[in-house]
Amino acid sequence: MDTQQVSAPSRAPSAGVVHINIRLTDGYTIISNRLSQHRGMSLLAIGVGTHIQSLPDGRRVGVKALAERFPESEVRIAAALRELEEHGFLRRTRVRAGGGKLATRTESYNHPEAAARGRVRAAVAAPVVPAVAAAAPVAAAEPVPVPVAVPEPVPVAAAEPVRVPVPEPEPVRVAVPVLEPAPARVAAPEPVPVPVPVDPVPGPRLVPTPTAPRKPRLPLPAPQQPTEALYAAAADLLAGLPKTAPLFLLSEEDVRGLVPGVAAWLERGARPDAVRAAITDDPPAPLRHPAKLLRHRLATLLPPPLPAAVPVVPLQNCDDCDRAFRSSVPGCCRGCRDARAYADEPGLISA
Repeated sequence: MDTQQVSAPSRAPSAGVVHINIRLTDGYTIISNRLSQHRGMSLLAIGVGTHIQSLPDGRRVGVKALAERFPESEVRIAAALRELEEHGFLRRTRVRAGGGKLATRTESYNHPEAAARGRVRAAVAAPVVPAVAAAAPVAAAEPVPVPVAVPEPVPVAAAEPVRVPVPEPEPVRVAVPVLEPAPARVAAPEPVPVPVPVDPVPGPRLVPTPTAPRKPRLPLPAPQQPTEALYAAAADLLAGLPKTAPLFLLSEEDVRGLVPGVAAWLERGARPDAVRAAITDDPPAPLRHPAKLLRHRLATLLPPPLPAAVPVVPLQNCDDCDRAFRSSVPGCCRGCRDARAYADEPGLISA
């Protein structure tokens, strides 16, 4: 009775996510956890990388093509693509197309580390053919003529001819120099540098040079008619930014310095939620100086002032006919004034 039932189903967790998975047979893509659970990228970059890996080869994945497909702006999509390039999940290069034009080639990696190691091994294993100097031709030994000794004739008496055997000539040994081939000079191959594995280099970023002229920084705006209620509303808005944008956690000194700028926005009729969205939307990654970014956006994105209100002329009651008419001072309407002026004129025909 006390035996534990090992075949009992596991109890579902009381909190957190619970997966209800159905086996897929078509219309799915295998995504590595290196991308879907990356701790150094934003959720927008992870989503863009997942979408790119699910596309077939040859599909356009530029900034404009993705902006037409999704509701995010081109600025946010471009920032997500730069994040993918920095972490090695994406690589964009410029290649030559037909007709002398340039096209962008985009490579998507589901395992950036393995792809980098493969490129290093391919660079190391590339064959290197050393330059070998041609061997000097060996001079062929020319044949040396061998002199042959000719025997002198032996005098013979006329009376009795005697046959004298003619000795055969002996060969004379002559030393013939043999030319040894000259040693061929072979150029020693230069040592091949072994490349060190490095992280993939991101694409070039358009950064102005230090000597480039800079625009003067705009001053922080201030309200034309400051009030305590306006400044209090601006301070509450800045102090509550971390509730919707956790990156914009400001110090008390930063809040005190930015209050006039937010008060100028509120004075010009901007709603608090519109001000909060305009100054905190789409921050750069990583965000190092949130106060400086807020100061820049408060100065550059300041809305125009409200149009001047048209003065309203009040209504008055006519003293003669008791009709309503618009005038800044009480009195008679235009009809009654004309009647009085006509009655005060002297008669044109007298009796």
